[in-house]
Amino acid sequence: MSTAEIVSRAQQLFEDLNFTYAREWKAAAPGRKVVGFMPVYVPREMIWAAGALPLGIFGGGDELEVIHGDAYYQSYICRIPRSTIELGVSNRLDFVDGMLFPFVCDVIRNLSGIWKIMFPNVYSKFFDTPQNYQSSIGGNYYVQELHELREGLEKMAGRKITDDDLRRSIADYNENRKAVREVYDFRIEQPWKAPAWEVYLLMRAGMVLPPDEHTKMLRDYVAAARDEDRPIRDNCRIVVTGSFCEQPPLNLVKSIEMAGCYVVDDDYMLVNRWLMTDVPTEGDPLVNLSEAFIKHSVETACKYVDKEEVKGQFLVESVRRSKAEGVIFAAPSFCDPALLDRPMLQHRLTENNIPFIAFKYAENSGQMQPIREQAGTFADSIKLWSEQQ
Repeated sequence: MSTAEIVSRAQQLFEDLNFTYAREWKAAAPGRKVVGFMPVYVPREMIWAAGALPLGIFGGGDELEVIHGDAYYQSYICRIPRSTIELGVSNRLDFVDGMLFPFVCDVIRNLSGIWKIMFPNVYSKFFDTPQNYQSSIGGNYYVQELHELREGLEKMAGRKITDDDLRRSIADYNENRKAVREVYDFRIEQPWKAPAWEVYLLMRAGMVLPPDEHTKMLRDYVAAARDEDRPIRDNCRIVVTGSFCEQPPLNLVKSIEMAGCYVVDDDYMLVNRWLMTDVPTEGDPLVNLSEAFIKHSVETACKYVDKEEVKGQFLVESVRRSKAEGVIFAAPSFCDPALLDRPMLQHRLTENNIPFIAFKYAENSGQMQPIREQAGTFADSIKLWSEQQ
């Protein structure tokens, strides 16, 4: 299968706001359930172990006209909660048996309450994550959150979730995370063969497909892309950060690359890479998931870092690991976590002589020319600066 065919399949899933695949998956066998989740991170292993399909709900994108959703939220917050409400009231999510709302910000926290009121027959949970990263404090708290989630999913699914169910699910997602890392490593190695928008669509496909099917798609893509002959352009290598929750329009992802930038790392679709190592399959699975979160998870704006002196070091290491030449801060308008974090991250980049620019977007942004011009000017300045060193 060619990369074009694989990407076409991923784009079909991305554009389908009726979630046809998930509906068909649920209908294919009796007793199947579907549990939606919002960005940034939920333990999908728990959902899959319950025999349910984890379905990523990342707003309505730029193809959905928000009419009813605007009645539930103020105009001065990000767009993702309003478009998610629109998906709900327009019956696009009427087949979903549960919804998880992880801690991102107050907006998503409040959305979990609104969802319970609007859809009382759907299992809904605000899934809080610890902001203390000591195993004896935050770790124990997280284990209790997982116990509560387990009980809620068992009630929804009408079945017990055994430790062996969890271990099998963890193994499936370990393999999926390996495949995700393979795609990102390949892009670092040969970014001209793995355009940012293709990788983005592949990662979005993981929000709809079962983990084993998504893993196969990713590995098929890498195998096909390695054999394809694509031209190398004189692009600069950049990292995009700030887009961990509300996702950018696909045209924005394309515009950055068209402006002369190879995106060699990003924080799109962070749920696919939140845990940076395999989760052990021996021992207590809930403790293992907790320890992986506490000790081996990514740094992002909605995750508290208790030592200010290391704030932003994760981003610096990302730049170095991916051999990037600069950073683009791309945050949704009114995204408090990203915009409050930005000055601290920029300070860390300045200390390390890493150039950066910043802009904001909404998931329905229509005018890409200013962004493309800004990114293009940034790429040109990096090339000129590098030639003078």
